[in-house]
Amino acid sequence: MKRIYSTLAICILLLDFSGCATVSDKQESKESPITQPDQLAAQKKLSAPMEKVYKRKIAIIRFSNETNYGRSLLLDEDLDKIGKQTSDMLASRLIQSGKFLVFERADLNKLLDEKDISSNADRLIGVDTVITGSVTEFGRSIEGKSAFLSSTKVQVARAKVDIRLVDVSTGHAFYSAIGSGKASTESGTVFGFGSKAEYDATLNDRVIASAISDVIDKLVTTLDQRPWRTDILEIEGGQIYISGGRLQGLKVGDLLDIMKPGKQVKSQQSGFNISLPSQKVASVKIVSFFGENETNEGSVCSLVEGNLDKSMINELYVSGENHEQ
Repeated sequence: MKRIYSTLAICILLLDFSGCATVSDKQESKESPITQPDQLAAQKKLSAPMEKVYKRKIAIIRFSNETNYGRSLLLDEDLDKIGKQTSDMLASRLIQSGKFLVFERADLNKLLDEKDISSNADRLIGVDTVITGSVTEFGRSIEGKSAFLSSTKVQVARAKVDIRLVDVSTGHAFYSAIGSGKASTESGTVFGFGSKAEYDATLNDRVIASAISDVIDKLVTTLDQRPWRTDILEIEGGQIYISGGRLQGLKVGDLLDIMKPGKQVKSQQSGFNISLPSQKVASVKIVSFFGENETNEGSVCSLVEGNLDKSMINELYVSGENHEQ
């Protein structure tokens, strides 16, 4: 019996120095040292952005799985689980960024449907930009390596997503981006003992999340490039009410320009309507806020210079691009 134990000990020492495959240790989760009430208080304090943020209204109208993975002989769109999962993850990330108003458009498959919604504002709110895309690559493989009396198997998943942004008013696809991701899980044995290389279903979730993370920063940066602007809600008793407040980065004392859009002229070269430069007609100063959330907040302003009349409301817009507190 002693000889058997001695032989095992020698083999284990040989394994340590033979460069054999090893299994990476799993990281243990640890609780944050900051209590949940303190975390919520910090989040509330940082909820208002430091600079003006135009919250563009966006919707995801299509996200499909264009790969053979997970496809059925049936052509029912409801079976496209990977496409739906990718769409849900992308929507969640955009909402979490706090920079956009994300609308559900699960039943919209064509851009013309969005135009119809925009013209019927009493029923649904039209959006500025729609997102369409697909999973263009998705696959899994098993890789492994073996050494003296040990072996390691690695399950690897890879995915690639292709995303496009489309301007609702023109149908112009003005931006595209590709994100790729990779996820793996490892198992191994020594002397026949150890973890088994069972099928890891969570790899699909992790690799899609990785691909979305790869593309989300590019997407947010592009969508966030639009200059901040808003509209006049009402002019009453010397006060000007505008849409947008603290959650869009506005502060009491901010100076904002009231602008009249330039005439739109159709370009013979590109076929697009081009707006001539806007003209400043007045300046206003924020004195207070009203509303409770990003969908109903507004600001109360006083006139600093220029002249404003209620009849002009629908012809003007508010810009804060060149003014700080």
